Amino acid sequence: MDLNLKGKTALITGSTSGIGYTTAKILLKEGATVYINGRNRSSVENAVSQLKNEVANSKVFGIVADFFKLNQVESLLKKLSEIDILINNVGIYTSKSFFDTTIETWKDQFQVNLMSCVCLSKHYLKGMLERNWGRILFISSECAYLVPPDMISYSATKASMHAVSRGLAHITRGTQVTSNVIVPGSTLTKGAKNFLNEKAVTQNTSMDNIEKDFFNNTRTSSLLERFASTDEVANTITYLCSPLSSATNGSVIKVDGGSSGGIL
Repeated sequence: MDLNLKGKTALITGSTSGIGYTTAKILLKEGATVYINGRNRSSVENAVSQLKNEVANSKVFGIVADFFKLNQVESLLKKLSEIDILINNVGIYTSKSFFDTTIETWKDQFQVNLMSCVCLSKHYLKGMLERNWGRILFISSECAYLVPPDMISYSATKASMHAVSRGLAHITRGTQVTSNVIVPGSTLTKGAKNFLNEKAVTQNTSMDNIEKDFFNNTRTSSLLERFASTDEVANTITYLCSPLSSATNGSVIKVDGGSSGGIL
């Protein structure tokens, strides 16, 4: 299926692995030019090289930027002044009790997870509106709904994304620019695989058993009852980047395997 993405340019933050990386790969297959991002040069260069090997004749480039550091963000904006598609994917989290999570940790997570979106959207949205085409996507999490007690700060940053995206969608009224949120559920990223493997080694069992135990005892609300693949999430993201998704704006699209529940 041709998603009409040839000639479009996308920036994906936090995209040297996981959902961001897979989304970059699919966008490249659709003919888009893609800029991936990471905090250090080696990881960015490795990801660019891997994508070039996986997708022939791909137009993929890397930009190093740590969203803790304002000067690096400013440098990113100078290097890449205009884009058609912004995918706010970068995120950090910790797993600690509410009482053990420091105020600094709260500030750090809001700086990276939310304020990076605000900063980039503020810069790129103006050009999108002037050209009357653009896509801004916020990669949220099922945690915005489930709010695990050991991830309250992370969940708060993701829930805040929803408000920002909806507000931006109002700014795009009557244009060909859209702003939407995607809510992935438990996804089999590299980090998730490491988690499963470590648990399997510790408990002297298989990764399959650890996965089953996770959904039987921890993520009991999942209807999928397994980890989604990064491709399953990235396919939805890629569609929402495309001109074919023009009637979807100010929306929250769940790719969470039904874990967050409800009918809204």
